[in-house]
Amino acid sequence: MTEHEVSGSRAAVRRLVEHPVFQWTIIGVILLNAVVIGLETSSGSMDRYGDLISTVSWVTIAIFVVEIALRLYAFGWRFFRDGWNVFDFLVVLIALVPSAGSYSVLRVLRVLRVLRLLSTVRSMRLVVGALVATVPGMASIAALLGMLLYIFSVMATQLYGNIDPEHFGDLGKATLSMFQITTGDDWAAVVRPATDAEPSAWGFFILYIVLATYIVLNLFIAVAVEALDRETEESNEQLASEMEEAMDDSTAEVLAAIADLKAQVASLETRLGD
Repeated sequence: MTEHEVSGSRAAVRRLVEHPVFQWTIIGVILLNAVVIGLETSSGSMDRYGDLISTVSWVTIAIFVVEIALRLYAFGWRFFRDGWNVFDFLVVLIALVPSAGSYSVLRVLRVLRVLRLLSTVRSMRLVVGALVATVPGMASIAALLGMLLYIFSVMATQLYGNIDPEHFGDLGKATLSMFQITTGDDWAAVVRPATDAEPSAWGFFILYIVLATYIVLNLFIAVAVEALDRETEESNEQLASEMEEAMDDSTAEVLAAIADLKAQVASLETRLGD
């Protein structure tokens, strides 16, 4: 097979794996595999339909292997430049590890095949990418929240430790109580003994709720939204670049076909001239 033929076959396979019908088929197989994994945890289902469930499981794994092989052939070593492709490759590789003997612990990792939805569905990839991009900003906000939690826990211990030792008797109890207030989980019951004994305590706890919940926690949302917007823009740019590259490949194929046709015409003219 010539280099031109190899390039043409790779382009054809690339169009296949990028076709919406192919991608939706893989999504359906992933969902089917997720159902099978859930059924394998049911002893009743395995007793009744164990052979069928095992067969469907191996068929879905075979489809995943074929899909990865097609994508490897279509993109070559460029396949490993995308982190999501590497993730898919490792998940399928884990699925092929024997589930007996010393490798039996890896059976638990089979559920990771469900996470292939993250790499297959573009909107999910955007959300995960945005979450990863927010890590630096989230770390700073988490540090700020930790400082507020520590400061107000120390103050609550000193102010209300004697009034309500159950919730604020020491720093550990106070930290746990203040964290519960931050989450809003039945916070009124936590502060009620202190506020009943000292009504001015309402000002202390309301100030903490405003700072920790309504300001700091909303910063998490702001950072996440900003990261999602940025990730969407980058994804759109990458998609446009891939479309441009695909158009360039198609143009190169057309030019190669024209050159081949010209060569055949020239050969035919030479024969007619003779």
